[in-house]
Amino acid sequence: MPSKATPRTIDVKQPSARRWSTTDGVRADLLDAARAVFAKRGFTDASVTEVVERAGSSVGSLYHHFGGKTELFLALWERHYEEQRQIARAAVLAAREGGVTDPYDLFLAGARAYLEATWSRRDLVRIFQVGDTPPGFPELQRRGSRAWLGANVKLLAGENDAVHRVLAGLVTSFVGDARREIAKSRSARAATAHVAAMMEVLERMRPIITGDFGIEVSYDEDAVPAG
Repeated sequence: MPSKATPRTIDVKQPSARRWSTTDGVRADLLDAARAVFAKRGFTDASVTEVVERAGSSVGSLYHHFGGKTELFLALWERHYEEQRQIARAAVLAAREGGVTDPYDLFLAGARAYLEATWSRRDLVRIFQVGDTPPGFPELQRRGSRAWLGANVKLLAGENDAVHRVLAGLVTSFVGDARREIAKSRSARAATAHVAAMMEVLERMRPIITGDFGIEVSYDEDAVPAG
């Protein structure tokens, strides 16, 4: 009698964690390369070819992951935005775990972490502040600024909307200006001095923000910037 055929087993491959990790790695490499190229050339003079050569990738891969140079620039900003938000958020959570409960002290913890991280990210701050950016970026940046201001407005639970919006605007503006000054510093020592000066300014503002106008502070852990 003929022997029974052994059933054939079909190996259906499932998407592996390694595959997704590789995909994420390609994106990260392209973004890292874009950071270096945009910092060196600016947006207008940067070339996709230089980005992919630095990343060890291909033009096709860049277009697959991002769609083009403009989308790559916007994705770099979005990554920068989110990383800044996470830096500040982590500092606030650490302060809370350390027993800090005062809302303004929590805000200061986040602001300090955000400003201290600026020196190591100064190239990114410069990339996004010089004005050589693609169409659509100014609006994206404005939305980020509005979100940051809105979060800082939540910091103040006062009855007078006009007053607490102005105060939140001052805090937001001061920290944003300090970030730009830190990014322009000539040395890490100068950057550290800028951070210390800004923290002193924010500390001196404490009575205005928390007391003189009878405003109650209610901290929102997302109130520290990400823009």
